Amino acid sequence: MNLRRHTKRKWSGKARVALSLLLLLCVWTVWGNTALSVNFLRISSDRLPAAFSGFRIAQVSDLHNAEFGKGNVRLLKALSENVPDIIVITGDFVDSRRTAIDIAVHFAEQAVQIAPVYYVTGNHEARLPQYAALRAGLEAAGVTILEDEAVQLSRDGESITLIGLSDPSFARGADMFGDASDMVSTKLKDLMEGESGYTILLSHRPELFDSYAACNVDLVFSGHAHGGQFRLPLVGGLIAPNQGLFPKYDAGVFLTDNTHMVVSRGLGNSIIPLRFYNRPEIVIAELYTNKEGQAGPDDPEPGRVYDRSAAGGVRQV
Repeated sequence: MNLRRHTKRKWSGKARVALSLLLLLCVWTVWGNTALSVNFLRISSDRLPAAFSGFRIAQVSDLHNAEFGKGNVRLLKALSENVPDIIVITGDFVDSRRTAIDIAVHFAEQAVQIAPVYYVTGNHEARLPQYAALRAGLEAAGVTILEDEAVQLSRDGESITLIGLSDPSFARGADMFGDASDMVSTKLKDLMEGESGYTILLSHRPELFDSYAACNVDLVFSGHAHGGQFRLPLVGGLIAPNQGLFPKYDAGVFLTDNTHMVVSRGLGNSIIPLRFYNRPEIVIAELYTNKEGQAGPDDPEPGRVYDRSAAGGVRQV
């Protein structure tokens, strides 16, 4: 009888410990889906004009109608506190399954008061019947929408080129028939024709990195992968759209030849309603030049990226 009671108490204690650990895991996971992180990058290039050394870019990606505080007050505060020169939104600003255009437009109206905002579409905008209304609302708010277009950014008499690509999903069947890479390459070559200066590309799809690099883009801002949704230490992301299991381009900074690509983990969720070990993020990237005599003592070495993001480091591909 005493042995039976001892065994029952033993298993009861183990059950309490297990339930406590499960509760802590649930709380931590919920916190990890709402606790906004700000990740800083310093990217250097000897091709960057001296006037743009210290130029700061804030990246917002894959918001999917998520709100961080009422009216996205926490997200807007984080952007404002980091004083960007421009804000770039790299697609999936809304979610095609639970669309709330008013949330996106309200955010845009506030964001343009912080810095000029440049926006490219993602695959969710391509599936959105109300895309025309979203586009009109963003334009009215003062957002620059780049649909296979290039603009010049000027500073102290020097300039760089900012290119934005529409998501390939706007072309019916591009993903289904594997035409996305060829289509993007053709568009980008046309937009890059005659360009010899420093070029930044906004494009939702990181899996098309080879196409971007082949066109000699200097720096790419991308999203779409949601950080691999579920991240594991030493493994990285587990699954991403258009990449499948163990995606190559899940989060962080990637380098091939002379092209850097920043892949944001994004902010919201879509089909899979939660993240694991994968906090929502905004990216703050500072650009630095390394031309002789112009680099400060704390500037990165030529071609280097100092990455303080959770993904960590630069991955050569």
